[in-house]
Amino acid sequence: MSEEQKFPSEVIDLPSGGKLYPKDSPISSGKLEIKYMTAREEDILTSQNLIKKGLVIDKLLNSLILTEGVTVDDLILGDKNAIMVAARILAYGPEYECEIINPNTGDKMMQTFNLADCPFKTLSDDVKENNFKVTLPISKKKVTFRLLTGKEEVKIVEELKGSKKIGSDISPELTTRLRYIVTSVDGNDSQETINNFVFNLLARDSMYLRNEIKLASPDIELTQEVDIEGETVKVDIPMAVQFFWPEAGT
Repeated sequence: MSEEQKFPSEVIDLPSGGKLYPKDSPISSGKLEIKYMTAREEDILTSQNLIKKGLVIDKLLNSLILTEGVTVDDLILGDKNAIMVAARILAYGPEYECEIINPNTGDKMMQTFNLADCPFKTLSDDVKENNFKVTLPISKKKVTFRLLTGKEEVKIVEELKGSKKIGSDISPELTTRLRYIVTSVDGNDSQETINNFVFNLLARDSMYLRNEIKLASPDIELTQEVDIEGETVKVDIPMAVQFFWPEAGT
């Protein structure tokens, strides 16, 4: 037994239910085992080098994941978000105090959220795999798409960095992402066809497709209703530095 496996751990549920992963994947069951955070993980959180590189959260979660053969690169974003929240609850409890903006006045105020009350946005029962179909409203093209894992997200970031190096004035973030997400157009799954479709996608079809992708994506709902001056308001839960280390902001 490894040193990490001796720490207390929990098996957590994933918003995707495991449906979006290959059948032979360890997380196709919709569950993932993570260990409780230790001082070692707090060292990761304060690593200025990792923070500057934008790698601190991935490094942290990889340190916590115990399910063999799984890293954050294997996860879709919604499942990764759920693991982040679960890890934070296991480490410091469900109460999360942070600064928010009063939507009525624009003033800053402190608010305490209960992370245990954040529900999952799950997949519909008819979803069996990472393959979604949609017919676009203007062009009437029949498109299939998939939700991306961390591996594809890394490839997108690297491709966009390459675009910056060649001096492009316009970042092709939207079209690059859609080229990875779309898997076929009117039954044709060649990359040439997909590229041509993405580059010539009508704006209204693009907006519709992006909304369908958002609706299809399982996740954990990081919004809650709070009482502000006697009025109930729905606000986003900000992922401030205090999220993973309550003392970091003091």
